[in-house]
Amino acid sequence: MIDLKGTLANIARAIVDSPEDVVVTVTEESETTISLKLSVAAGDMGKVIGKHGKIAKAIRQLMKAAANGTGKKVTIDIE
Repeated sequence: MIDLKGTLANIARAIVDSPEDVVVTVTEESETTISLKLSVAAGDMGKVIGKHGKIAKAIRQLMKAAANGTGKKVTIDIE
């Protein structure tokens, strides 16, 4: 089984300057939906979102591909 929380945390830690401030919270909304909340330091918010949201969109696409093996839909909130 794929560890979606760990996968998202590893992706975010590779991007930011303060990897110790990366926090991922998991909430199962239903049997088929998982919600992940990514929190980073305020100074790293721009790095995670990227210009015009391109990096945030890429992170969401990677996580959807990773979740495809679990049969669940994943949503990512960045705070």
